[in-house]
Amino acid sequence: MTGARSEARELPSRDECLAILREHACNEEVIKHCVAVSALAVKIAKKCRADVALVEAGALLHDIGRCKTHGMAHAVEGAKLASKLGLPGPMVRIIERHIGAGITAEEAEALNLPKKDYVPQTLEEKIVAHADNLISGDRRTSIKDAVSHLARKEQHDAALRVLRLHEELSDICGSNIDDIW
Repeated sequence: MTGARSEARELPSRDECLAILREHACNEEVIKHCVAVSALAVKIAKKCRADVALVEAGALLHDIGRCKTHGMAHAVEGAKLASKLGLPGPMVRIIERHIGAGITAEEAEALNLPKKDYVPQTLEEKIVAHADNLISGDRRTSIKDAVSHLARKEQHDAALRVLRLHEELSDICGSNIDDIW
């Protein structure tokens, strides 16, 4: 199922995603986190009428880059690996753009990432990024806790983007994302 492909393949199943994480030596804590993010993301996707299969697969593999690094570059490394595996472009972009509520090209450059925009664009990208913001380890947290955590680290722009993303998705879903457990 895994291995380099010259053209994109279909979305991998849940079991295939978990096998990919294990084949690339992601530790069990990362896998538990990915499973928790996926569970929440699927609930949000259903509420928002998004592509549930894409959200599930993208969320399960959003941290595949952590097999190479646990720094911010894990999103870039994960996207490279996903491309090499021949995963569909929308999945690759979910993996690449899931960090925070997005990182601007200027912020990316300051973080020594390739200078490009890592801000989620599609509904599915936004859902996975935000579900990741609301899962700490493998536990659900509130938007208040997620924003407070960033504010304590003096990442005020990121905190504001997370809050705006929360409000945008809550509006699309027709209910507060904090009420989706």
